[in-house]
Amino acid sequence: MNMAEIGVIGTGHIAAPLARHLAKKGHKLTVSRRGKATSAALAASHGAHVAEPQDVLECAEIVLLCLRPQNAAEVLGPLRFRADHQIVSVMAKVSRAELASLCAPAQRFVQTIPLGFVEDGGCPLAAFGDTHMLSDLFSPENPVIPLAEEAALNAHFAICAMVPGFLDLMTTGSAWLAAQTGDAERAELYTKTLIAGFLNTMRTSLATERDALATDGTLSLQMVEGLRRGGAHDALHATLGEIRERLS
Repeated sequence: MNMAEIGVIGTGHIAAPLARHLAKKGHKLTVSRRGKATSAALAASHGAHVAEPQDVLECAEIVLLCLRPQNAAEVLGPLRFRADHQIVSVMAKVSRAELASLCAPAQRFVQTIPLGFVEDGGCPLAAFGDTHMLSDLFSPENPVIPLAEEAALNAHFAICAMVPGFLDLMTTGSAWLAAQTGDAERAELYTKTLIAGFLNTMRTSLATERDALATDGTLSLQMVEGLRRGGAHDALHATLGEIRERLS
């Protein structure tokens, strides 16, 4: 994609890494003043122009909507979109039908689910809609995974929520190790590096990697069976379902 004029409405913790990634690829950014600290930081670090939401639309060909879902109607309702605007929404619970109504007469939309590390690449972007537009912006650094149905987004949002859940488990493990060694800093470093290193070198499926480690008589198998007996998998499955229903 050639350099594009990109507008960002809503500058919070997700908008900032998206904007920095796009700026590094040479796109010109105009960001909304909403989220003053973040917009000021983007202006200082990446030359983003800061403007009111309507002025963001006037400058942009592609518009990233990064608002909290509960604020979408309030912020977007009064704005005047153009038919040629291309819309990227990262707002959970805001449906395609709602986007079409709030952003009329724009007709090109894509909904996706980024996490903060999208800035550095390697973030899978599950997406529904105009995935070619999204690929032009964020791949090959971040793989775009097209979805056939909008409803599948909610299931992918639920899987994204596993990340802090796993971090919580890792925090518990790190704290246990620190209690054994008396060195909390090194315990956390070891725990983070161990998991990150393993995931970065995986070459086969999750189940295959698990089974290669958790063989008869091993400590790995003891851990797998202990978590199962403790109900960890049942709790995960139930919570994923609850999150999906919350987003429906």
